[in-house]
Amino acid sequence: MISNAPKLSDDLTLLAKLQRLSWGFIFFIALTASIGFAALYSAAGGDMDPWASRQLTRFIVGMGGMLFIALIDIRWWYKLAYPLYIFGFILLVIVELKGQIGMGAQRWINLGFIQLQPSEAMKIVVVLALAKYFHTATPSDMKSLRFLLPAAFLIIAPVALVLLQPDLGTSLMIVMAGITMFFLSGAPILYFIVGGVLAVAALPVAWAFMHDYQKQRVLTFLNPESDPLGSGYHIIQSKIAIGSGGIEGKGFLEGTQARLNFLPEKQTDFIFTLWVEEWGFLGGMFLFAVLGTVFLFGHIMAQKIRYSFGRLLVVGLIVNFSLYVFINTAMVMGLIPVVGAPLPMISYGGTSMLTVLVGFGLISSAYVHRDAKLPRM
Repeated sequence: MISNAPKLSDDLTLLAKLQRLSWGFIFFIALTASIGFAALYSAAGGDMDPWASRQLTRFIVGMGGMLFIALIDIRWWYKLAYPLYIFGFILLVIVELKGQIGMGAQRWINLGFIQLQPSEAMKIVVVLALAKYFHTATPSDMKSLRFLLPAAFLIIAPVALVLLQPDLGTSLMIVMAGITMFFLSGAPILYFIVGGVLAVAALPVAWAFMHDYQKQRVLTFLNPESDPLGSGYHIIQSKIAIGSGGIEGKGFLEGTQARLNFLPEKQTDFIFTLWVEEWGFLGGMFLFAVLGTVFLFGHIMAQKIRYSFGRLLVVGLIVNFSLYVFINTAMVMGLIPVVGAPLPMISYGGTSMLTVLVGFGLISSAYVHRDAKLPRM
């Protein structure tokens, strides 16, 4: 009897794996993080403490973990996709039962040395699980609701728990990443159209279930000047800081909105605003170019992978990364409501930093083992 289980070892030596890594990809990851260190140094008024030094330590540890993940045969990650999903889901349940409350939300598990936010990890493991599920999907499978409904459940189940925390921003990111996986796997466009119509029709119902602060964020987005010293304060100050940066910016450590503490959450959600105030439009475009290069490297790497699990995983995680960037920057510019999404590799935060690096590690593993043979079952 011939087993269809994947062989969980490969013939690549450690040196061969290191040579197959995309060092350009790794360089731009490090460059992105370095921009974050500089921004956090500025946010503290020209001091490595309390943010930049901790973020640097996390990055060094995270980069080690990223490289370790990259060198593990991708067939192991294929085998562990569902167990990791289940583990992440259990952590979400633990958060709901006895998670730590902060800023009105119950999102964290206190591990002593770090505040773990399982919803951040679910952004990764949902993509991993869906990549495995769709790995062997045929065109006829993708047209079958019976086949697609279990995949939809893989998205809906964690989203329901994340919404209870409540964390609307992370929920939307998981949903969008999941929809991307459906699209990449070849689901009919008609299903997306029907889903979009149903989503629009459900907006009044969703509004009724939203928390008061979430409704206020939407109303503030529509008219931030209605409460300039209250709910509209954050976004108004953000726009002032971005506009005051001009073309070339005010200079490093010279951003008045940040230095005088008019700019809220300058080390986390609004760090892009701090950067643009100091470095101007040109600095903002430079940052977008660096982040865009990371995005481009990911898509180039995906094209060289010979099996669908790896391609789906890489593109899904890169799109996930781009959603981080889009939501954060659009939010601080007032283009979408404030939802509390960090700027990846730049905003201060341990779970966010480590989660993104884990994702990059999985991308690199798929690329290093781009010629691997996975089961068709």
